[in-house]
Amino acid sequence: MSTGGQAAPAAIVGTFPMPVGTRFEWHSHGDHQLAWSPEGVLVVLVEGGASHVLPPFRALWIPAGTVHETRASGAAVLRSVYLEPRGCPVDWTTPTPVAVSPLLGELIHHLDDRSLEPAERSRAEAVLFDLLLPLRIATIDVRPPADPRALDVADGLLADPANPRTLHEWGRAVGASSRTLARAFLAETGLSFGRWRTLVRLQASLPYLAEGMPVTAVAPLVGYRTPSAYVAAFRAHTGVTPGRYFQPPAAAARSLPHGPASDVPFEDRA
Repeated sequence: MSTGGQAAPAAIVGTFPMPVGTRFEWHSHGDHQLAWSPEGVLVVLVEGGASHVLPPFRALWIPAGTVHETRASGAAVLRSVYLEPRGCPVDWTTPTPVAVSPLLGELIHHLDDRSLEPAERSRAEAVLFDLLLPLRIATIDVRPPADPRALDVADGLLADPANPRTLHEWGRAVGASSRTLARAFLAETGLSFGRWRTLVRLQASLPYLAEGMPVTAVAPLVGYRTPSAYVAAFRAHTGVTPGRYFQPPAAAARSLPHGPASDVPFEDRA
């Protein structure tokens, strides 16, 4: 990547141990963030319904100002690279999954060394941008309905995706007819109730897959009677089987926009 002869923006690396059950609730940053876990699996939820599951060979570029929540699936360690937007050669405007090669992982660790000389740090930061490879993967986004009764149904399924209740049974539980609920889901999420529930179940399965759990164990946990039914639903939405979804890519398309960089410093994070 060309940086126009200027130093790359300063990169500050923060390390946050995340024991089981840890979450950093909804927030945003004034800087871009590259969220990565060298140990364990992260789940990053983005305002609007997108969910990104990140095993150690996958990170997420989170543009400045993006409202998000970060959770640990099991125990994990969050290593975040924070970068000031001004002069940054990456201008992705939406959260973007990134392949983490062994070299990129080592480079992030290297940049955490506060004793680096300015010239050494500048060279390392320039290489960091060269190594950011966006992953073209199908995400599984779930937008909840706004209608209070439909939202009660949605919350119930998000808490327990394997819940087998029919829409009629949910209606009796929340005080609405199945027809009313069906209309609310379609009007407010753009999906039928059945399709919406399918996406909830697929989304809920991703942390299990990222941790290496076999499909035969994952399927019943998220409401599928047979592994074949789960695999068929997963493939229909993502275009790949569950076993291939989290395979480290052999190569990724390089499509970083280049632009002038800046050596504007910015403050450390707590």
